[in-house]
Parts: sequence; C-alpha cells; structure tokens
Amino acid sequence: MAILIVEDDPTLLRILERGLRAHGFDVVAVDSVAGATTLAADKAINLVVLDTSLAAFDATVLAAVRGKRSTLPVLVLSAQGEACSEDYLIKPFAFEELIARIRARTRRASERRVTILSAGDLRIDLLARCAWRGEKAIDLPSREFALLEYFMRHSGRVLSRADILTDVWGYNFASESNLVDVYVRYLRNRIDVPGQPSLLSTVRGSGYRFDAPNEQ
Repeated sequence: MAILIVEDDPTLLRILERGLRAHGFDVVAVDSVAGATTLAADKAINLVVLDTSLAAFDATVLAAVRGKRSTLPVLVLSAQGEACSEDYLIKPFAFEELIARIRARTRRASERRVTILSAGDLRIDLLARCAWRGEKAIDLPSREFALLEYFMRHSGRVLSRADILTDVWGYNFASESNLVDVYVRYLRNRIDVPGQPSLLSTVRGSGYRFDAPNEQ
C-alpha cells in the first residue's frame, strides 16, 4: 500500500516516513503543494496524508488533489480540529492512532464500488458527499456522513459501539466513551422525519441498528 505524505516540517516528515515504512507501507514524501498535486495523479498512491500547516495550504490545495483523483482518500493532519470536509487527525497524536486511521480510511475506500447508496427514500452520494431524504437535501458534517455511510452499508445488522468506534473513527476510545451515542443523536436529528420511527434503533446492551425506511 502506497502512502503520499505532504509535510513541510523536515523533522515530522522523517518521523512519518520512517514510522509508516516500519509498518509495511510504501511511502512517497513531498514537502510542497506542487509535488502533492503531481503525485496525487499516480494510480499507485492509495492515500494522502496532508498537513494543513503547510505554508501554502488553503482550500485550493485539497481541491487540486481532488482534481487529480476525486476518490483518493485524504487524511488531514491539523492543529485546528475539523477544518475541511475530509477525515482529520488533530495534532499532536499517537502514531498508533495514525496507523489505525490510515487502515480504516483505506478499508472504507476499498468498499466504495458504488457512488450512490440508497435505503428507501434516503440516499447518499459518496463522491459529492451529499445526502437526501426524499427531495430534501441533508447537510452532514464529515463525521456524521461517515457514520451514516457505515450504517447504510450494514443495514439491518446490530453494530456495537466498539465496532463503530473502530471502523468509523479508526481507533479505540475508552470503554466508557459516549461518543457514538452523541453522534447517533446528531444523525437522528438530521435524517429522521418527525412523527415517524427513527431509522437508527437502539438495541439495549448491544449497540445500534439501521433500518431502511421501507423495512420498518
């Protein structure tokens, strides 16, 4: 698996490069936006790790990478939190967390053999990162979009909180974390229709289950 690292801090670049190679990844490292946009077109690249602290970074950088390959997974390293629609990792971070997130992102990317997922009158466009319930567009932040995609890909299955944390967030939280419960509540507020049963059922002691509208 080939990873493109875009990082202009020489020390961090060396750490990332050596660490990823030690975990069996093929690594291509560049320290400029121009290098990133050129190499992103290479079909051998499976994922881009992009640092938003690059001196020349702005929204056009990500757009340039996306312009080369629209489905190429991008993991953004940011000290500012969620600064874009991509998956992101807040600095500083544990290296094991980075590895887990990379594996989760590439695993999800390999599943994307279709560009549209539909369940009853709910559908999402994986490339445009858009969602609709009937004719109503739904504005979903990146994490909620990823969570909805995960539920829709596993429709009808009971998913434990631990599975959701691992597969959507890419690493394990403390067992007492209520992160999944919080984001399920956010997602219900966005996709459910008032007066109708929720598409996300709580299975006591086990987790959550997504039921398509026409399966309720």
